[in-house]
Amino acid sequence: MESLRITNGRLCPSFSKSANTHLCFSPIKQLGFVYLCGERCKRASLTLGRSEIGGLGSSRDEDEEKSHILGAERDDSGSIIGFNLISQSGDGGIESHEDVATEIAEETENTEGREEAQVREKLNIVFVAAEAAPYSKTGGLGDVCGSLPIVLAARGHRVMVVSPRYLHFIHQDKVFANALDLDRHIKVHCFGGAQDVSFFHEYREGVDWVFVDHPSYHRPGNPYGDSRGAFGDNQFRFTLLCHAACEAPLVLPLGGYTYGEKCLFLANDWHAGLVPVLLAAKYRPHGVYKDARCLLVIHNLAHQGVEPAVTYKNFGLPSEWYGALEWVFPNWARAHALDKGEAVNVLKGAIVTADRILTVSKGYAWEVTTVEGGYGLHELLSSRRSVLDGITNGIDVSEWDPSADEHIAAHYSVDDLSGKVQCKIALQKELGLPIRPMCPLIGFIGRLDYQKGIDLIRWAIPELMEDDVQFVMLGSGDPLYEEWMRVTESSYRDKFRGWVGFNVPISHRITAGCDILLMPSRFEPCGLNQLFAMRYGTVPVVHSTGGLRDTVQTFNPYADGGIDEGTGWTFSPLSKDSMLTAIRLAVKTYRDYKSSWEGIMKRGMERDNTWENAAIHYEQVFEWAFIDSPYIS
Repeated sequence: MESLRITNGRLCPSFSKSANTHLCFSPIKQLGFVYLCGERCKRASLTLGRSEIGGLGSSRDEDEEKSHILGAERDDSGSIIGFNLISQSGDGGIESHEDVATEIAEETENTEGREEAQVREKLNIVFVAAEAAPYSKTGGLGDVCGSLPIVLAARGHRVMVVSPRYLHFIHQDKVFANALDLDRHIKVHCFGGAQDVSFFHEYREGVDWVFVDHPSYHRPGNPYGDSRGAFGDNQFRFTLLCHAACEAPLVLPLGGYTYGEKCLFLANDWHAGLVPVLLAAKYRPHGVYKDARCLLVIHNLAHQGVEPAVTYKNFGLPSEWYGALEWVFPNWARAHALDKGEAVNVLKGAIVTADRILTVSKGYAWEVTTVEGGYGLHELLSSRRSVLDGITNGIDVSEWDPSADEHIAAHYSVDDLSGKVQCKIALQKELGLPIRPMCPLIGFIGRLDYQKGIDLIRWAIPELMEDDVQFVMLGSGDPLYEEWMRVTESSYRDKFRGWVGFNVPISHRITAGCDILLMPSRFEPCGLNQLFAMRYGTVPVVHSTGGLRDTVQTFNPYADGGIDEGTGWTFSPLSKDSMLTAIRLAVKTYRDYKSSWEGIMKRGMERDNTWENAAIHYEQVFEWAFIDSPYIS
């Protein structure tokens, strides 16, 4: 009798090679040969006894008493139509298909349990960034590099964050009080000489916070500039950061031992853009970091680190790598007719050499491949679409928690919303607005500049103020808009308040006290204020772009057979009329459909915007990064 023997062990190579022979295995009661091989024989050797169909040799497992035989079942013509599983225990009985299916299901269940118990590989992760909260922060970049590393460390990874040690000679410098000098000095060869760089270190919340120290980081202002504009030596300052970050895993014995060469670097924005270039051009040709990988995280593509081409020699890179950073401005962007438009673009070099590329939302990952959102790099990013992904940022749910926020007048939760109206009354009282709990209160928090769509708000306010609403704004930026806010407040004393500047407690109170948060941004890589708003039951009305489109679902009262869905409103195109239409629709829902409004609030509050959720997606990309070989040429 022709038979197929199944023994405990691994799949024999000879069997896989023989799979091309013309054998037809038909399923019996949905339990076929393919399924049996796929499930039961993941850890089994398949061997054939003497076969009339020919060609296959025979072999036996040493542990024959544990083996089974698949006996051929034939039709009236003698053709094989399937197999029966025959026990080799000595009784000669044939197991029923139901018994086999049960045994396979049990083994599959056990296998799945083992897979679930298996934790993802623990990695040595090195974040490189110009800012990391709470040590330095000007926006979302600081939030990401101050929160995500802590979550990844809590998930078992060894995590280092490398950023500059900014000293502004003010009280804010106390954030570095616990950072100790490691007494490790290195020479960074760039800008025509050897620059002396040292390191400070603080171990906090499971993360190694490493600060690169150099006199160029010691000056008043913010990480990038001061009241007079951007610092003229930013290329020098962030070139130092990148060189030092590449050396840190090799020379810093943190916790008694170094991170070593097998690291995963996360280079954030152009300030860290030289890291993947250095790995490919300076280290891997000499066998160093050959097993390391580098992810480029783009938080804002508008900033690319572009400088004149003559400055390439300052980077400390081999001359043959100029092409990776080469950049030529289009004719319309050149200063004059004789200008060749030649430049170096640090972010472009990072896009070319990074092993994978991430943006801070899926929508932004698509936008950067378009002419409108690519800022001249859309074609390059489109060519790397296979390694381009987007992961929405998380928020610190302990800091932004309406049930425990120390900055707001009353606490509330998704189960008890009664405290929100108290927060609204307290905000109206604090800002000197008429106390009207039932009047829709609209808020805006953000920079007063073109990107945030502040010009649309300016054009729309006269028309919006004709409605029975109140409007509150918090922000600073363009002096033109700051003055406009002051003038508008004097014109609409009972309806409008503008707070010039930024104040953390006030931002919390506006987020908790308003009914609607307006975000008409022209582009928004991710956006955090809409996430804060939903966490606090404040309904966002946003322009449908980037991360705003990803995170805010437009309210639909007719979804799923009349069951509401949605967490706010999005509008498009970006115009005053479409924005006003969305605002008025939200206001009408607030006034006339209280149950629907409460549903919108609760769905937003229940949304999972935690960094733990984002970290899971990051870990998946980390795995993908190690599948392919690193960039070496």
